This record gives sequence, structure tokens and C-alpha cells, in this order.
Amino acid sequence: MSDSTISVTTHHTKWRFDYFPVGLFGSVMGLTGLSVAWRLAHLRYGAPGWVADGIGTVAVIAFILIVLGYGLKAITAPDAVMKEFRHPIAGNLFGTFLISLLLLPIVLAPVALDLARILWVAGAIGMFAFAWMMVSRWMSDRQAIAHATPAWIVPVVGVLDVPLALPSLGLPPMHGVMVLGLAVGLFFAVPLFTLIFSRLLFEPPMPDALQPTLLILVAPFAVGFSAYAVTSGQIDLFAQSLYMLTLFILAVLLGRLRNLIACCPFRMAWWAVSFPLAASSIAALRVAAAEPGLITDVIALGLLALATMVIAGLLVRTLVGVARGELKTLTT
Repeated sequence: MSDSTISVTTHHTKWRFDYFPVGLFGSVMGLTGLSVAWRLAHLRYGAPGWVADGIGTVAVIAFILIVLGYGLKAITAPDAVMKEFRHPIAGNLFGTFLISLLLLPIVLAPVALDLARILWVAGAIGMFAFAWMMVSRWMSDRQAIAHATPAWIVPVVGVLDVPLALPSLGLPPMHGVMVLGLAVGLFFAVPLFTLIFSRLLFEPPMPDALQPTLLILVAPFAVGFSAYAVTSGQIDLFAQSLYMLTLFILAVLLGRLRNLIACCPFRMAWWAVSFPLAASSIAALRVAAAEPGLITDVIALGLLALATMVIAGLLVRTLVGVARGELKTLTT
């Protein structure tokens, strides 16, 4: 092989972003959720509004950069994109992009309402289509129990996110769309949670590096609480039940966060813990606002502090890794 051929091959490999995972959009979900949580803390406790605005800005920047990165992957390695999409586990993570489109309008609505509306409409249509496609895939082919991992929850969480931004967008009443997202999300959350729980009971445990991602199991109930509260306009017994279930599952899984420090080198996949923690803090802040009291305030502030510390740690480590040129290492 000639030197020129080697040079061309090396250059092509250098710019082939086949290692860039779609699941990185999970970082946008976590940052946006944290921005919403701090906005609620501003309304409830008078926390500085600039904190929510700053985190929201970081979420928007992260979204743009990841879209550019994954766009390069689609151009330079379309085969890798198709392989990822067809994967029984990783394919579910394409929902993180659509969920980002559903969540970012909450942050953008006060400053760019038309853009927020466009993103939400695209996200809602895409999310329902994606959820339909994933359920069809599950029902059409025999699935291996080993593939039943927390990533399967993503399409469920996605449809539950559909109602969340609507109150701030000023669109015509879409109660039916809100109920559709809530109903489909909560209905499929139960069997999927059961399947994943069964896999954890009867199959070999997940690797230590993936143990923190079990916190994704909290998300359907935390987001389900917020979606139900937004759709119904109240926090009734059912909403309270979802909130209590959120706290219980979070308490069971919280110990897995120790693996972020102790188990192994940092991985971008750990961003998967960010949105469940942010969604749990949002739920707690909503409850604290509706039912003021020492216990509800302590839980809300505690979860907000935890989510902030974990997401800040993930963000700093990610930026350090990118600055060191470790992006490929951290995502593979």
C-alpha cells in the first residue's frame, strides 16, 4: 500500500465519527431537567433565577454540539448509525434525541416561543412514531431476556414527556394529546419495569460500569407524576402514589451512584443517571409547592442538591475529557 493511500485511509478514519453514541442526548435531558428544577426552586424558595437560565443555556449549547457531532457520524459512518438503530438495546436510545426536543421548549419558551413550538411539535410527532415503531419491534420479533435493560424505558419516558411543555407554549388545547402520552407511557412502564426487574433477578448482574444506569428505572414514575399533574391540573391520590413510588425506587437504587466514583474509569454512559435525578427533584419540588411542610421541603431541597452535584460532576468530567481528546475513549 502506498504512502498516499495510507494517508487517505488514516484521514478518513480520523474523521469517521462511528464511535459517537446517540445516547449522548441523555446529557441534554439531564441538563434541561435540572434547569426546570432550579426554575421551580426559584418560584418556591426564591433561588437565583440566573442559575436556571445558565443551566438551560448549557443544555441548548450541548444539544447543538451533539447534533453536529451525530450529524458528522451520519455523514461519515452511516453504516454505524444503522447498526446502532437496529441494535436491540442501543436502538432505544434514539428516543433521547426526541425527548430533548420535547424538553428544550420548556427552557426556550420564555425567549423564543416560535422555536419552542416548532421543536415541541417535531418532538411530539417523532416521539409517538418512535414509540409505535419500538413497540412494533418488540412484538414482532422474539426478544432475548438479556436485552431487557433500562434503555428499554426510554421510549416510555419519551411519550410521558409529551405533556410537560404544553402549558408554556400557548398552543390550542391538546388535552387528548396529553392524555395519549400519559396513558401510553404509564401503561407500558409497568410491563417493561417488570421485564427489566425479572432480568435483574434471574440473569447475571449488569457490569459494575453500567450499574448506575439502573437509575433510569426511576424515570417513568418521576416523569409520570409530573405528566399526570400537568395533564390533570392537580396532585391527587394517584399522583401522590406515583411520587411515593419514585421515592421508594430511588431509595433502593441510590447506592448505585457509588459506582460513579469507585468502580471504574468515567464513561459517557453515566449521563443516563442525570435525567432520573433531575426528574425526581422536579417531582419533589412540585409536591413541596402543593403541600408545603418541613418534610416535603427537606426532600425537595435534598434531591435538588443531589441532582445538581451529580450533574455538575458529570459535566466537569466530560469537559475535561473532551479537552484532553478522550471523547472516543469515553464513549466506547
